Amino acid sequence: MRVPFLDLRRQAEEIEAEVLPVLREVYRGGRYVLGPELSAFEKEVADFLGVPRTLGVSSGTDALFMSLLVAGVGPGDRVLTSCFSFFATVEVILRLGAEPVFVDIDPVTYNLDPGRAEEVLRKEDRRLKVFLPVHLFGRAADLGRLCEAAEEKGIAVIEDTAQSFGAVLPDGRRAGAVGRFGCFSFYPSKNLGALGDGGLIAVRGEEDAELLSRLRNHAPCTPYVHDRLGGNWRLDELQAAVLRVKLKKLPEWLRRRREIAEKYRELFLGSGLVDSGRIALPDFPTKPEEHTWNQFVVRASARDELRAFLTEAGIGTSVYYPVPLHLQPALKSLGYREGDFREAEKACHEVLALPIWPELQDEEIAFVVEKVAEFYRQRKS
Repeated sequence: MRVPFLDLRRQAEEIEAEVLPVLREVYRGGRYVLGPELSAFEKEVADFLGVPRTLGVSSGTDALFMSLLVAGVGPGDRVLTSCFSFFATVEVILRLGAEPVFVDIDPVTYNLDPGRAEEVLRKEDRRLKVFLPVHLFGRAADLGRLCEAAEEKGIAVIEDTAQSFGAVLPDGRRAGAVGRFGCFSFYPSKNLGALGDGGLIAVRGEEDAELLSRLRNHAPCTPYVHDRLGGNWRLDELQAAVLRVKLKKLPEWLRRRREIAEKYRELFLGSGLVDSGRIALPDFPTKPEEHTWNQFVVRASARDELRAFLTEAGIGTSVYYPVPLHLQPALKSLGYREGDFREAEKACHEVLALPIWPELQDEEIAFVVEKVAEFYRQRKS
């Protein structure tokens, strides 16, 4: 048996009969950019998230960049965020000439440590312009108290929800629907993935929505007259049409992801690997809807050796992330050193993402756990 880390072909086969007709309709309709499919998708996602407006854009990275731009972030400003995330989170801050202010993570949820984040937010720092929390691995971060602290200081909250579409916060709101902007990615590997790149911004203010709508299409104030710089940051009609089909399937896909996560937990607990300390399971929230399981990330002793063993056995894995943001070579000039954020650095040496996608079969899950157990039995002997 071989278990790929992700196999998008199975999902494609499952929904092909629904996707191909809508693609054909777009093809024959002759509207390929900023047309009816995008408008309908934006309305459907706004209803799903419980926000007034959403705007489809070219990628999750561009969603973050545009949101920071509209929030007025520029040279000399500072942005508070996690040091344990995909590189795009910090990349957009630096592209605008601003400075990231990192906070260490909670070792249980992998989201930023709320206590440490609140300490930074409550300090007197007039340069701190934006709070950029990350909902990592599909797990919603608890933002209630942090958002209050930010709003008291006039600091804009921009949520990086690239990995957590559909997650619910403890207070019942959807991740990405809490801050001034919520930024989403539709990269194919995401819970809601396009057939290429795509992203979306959830917006609570009408004025912000109108400005973002202009910016994604080169920011004209009247046709062919531009009073500011924008960009080509549009989500095209073909992607919107596919995402509309997938959005209807999402509740069932998320249910299956949670079911797979529970199956992993049951099998790992039964294997004795958790009790022995070889494997540490991810945190399972009290309310299941708080986690969408975009990734199933365990901590493993001898992580790199285990990963090599699983690869040899035909099981795909990934490491999110081998290097924390503050130690990335491209950020060397910021002056951070090893030991500055110990929880994130420790996680980078231990985390291992196992296969989790809705079409994964129970026998494949069992095979993964069996092979993990076999690796540790061999090491013991």
